[in-house]
Amino acid sequence: MKVFTIFGVSKSGKTTTAELVIKELRRRGYSVGSVKDIHFEQFAIDTPGTNTHRHMVAGSQMVVARGLYETDILFQSRLAITELLPFFNHDFVLIEGGNEEPLPKILTAKSCSEIETRLDDRVFAIAGVISNICGQYKEMPVINANTNIGELVDLVIKKAQDF
Repeated sequence: MKVFTIFGVSKSGKTTTAELVIKELRRRGYSVGSVKDIHFEQFAIDTPGTNTHRHMVAGSQMVVARGLYETDILFQSRLAITELLPFFNHDFVLIEGGNEEPLPKILTAKSCSEIETRLDDRVFAIAGVISNICGQYKEMPVINANTNIGELVDLVIKKAQDF
């Protein structure tokens, strides 16, 4: 399994880039899993008062909601990426929003100043809104995923980290 992350500030094109990369990897015949890292303090997928929430309040440390069309596993804590990855059996796992992970990264940005403050040695490409303005930032390729997804996915295949 190969793992990489797409990160950047809000509204910089993370989710759009993730969607396009996933679609292109799938088009090429790869299996793909994804993790959406959410940084909002108030975020919870479960709702107080539901049966699954009542199980959790009662003390269940893992609750599984199994419906007709999906299965959701709810843990009472934030799991590390290394704890999540064993749940995947895919060729690629894309983590959207995981900047703190020591993984190869695509940085999305809206401006050069956003690139400058977030660029590190794990970034292998820049994408997102900034790609409408420029095609390269210093030595780093800036790739428009809407118009050149093939080039971006070629880099993903080459740079993603084996896990």
